[in-house]
Amino acid sequence: MPAAMFAALFFTVALLVTTAYFIMGSIPLLVLKHDTPLDARFVRGFFNLYYVGAFITATATAISFALAGRFGIAAGAAALAAMAIVLRKKVIPKMDALGEQIKSNYMDAIPGFRKTHITAILINLVQLVAIVWTLIAVSRQSQ
Repeated sequence: MPAAMFAALFFTVALLVTTAYFIMGSIPLLVLKHDTPLDARFVRGFFNLYYVGAFITATATAISFALAGRFGIAAGAAALAAMAIVLRKKVIPKMDALGEQIKSNYMDAIPGFRKTHITAILINLVQLVAIVWTLIAVSRQSQ
């Protein structure tokens, strides 16, 4: 097995771990009432860290698979990297704005923040399912 394929497998596991860690870490954060600026800042920071980590691991996965000659999987991983950028540019500013509204005691911001939090979790759950499904499908083709 070429070194590029070992790297691809390593970064695929890193991508799975990053995504699964985020999901397992963000669901318990739903216990927070999201009614204080500290709650909003913490959740926002957690999501921001995830999006940066997801971008890095998905990019490394895409490059590794491209070097291994697996261009279909590389394109999928590149799409995940692009999605991390898009989600970071959409979700983080929305959380920042809602966090400022929470700081100003605008109570309608709390359900909006919670909805944004849940939506981001669901999007990433779909991504995790897509990653696992792709790996299963590719492994069946290789047999």
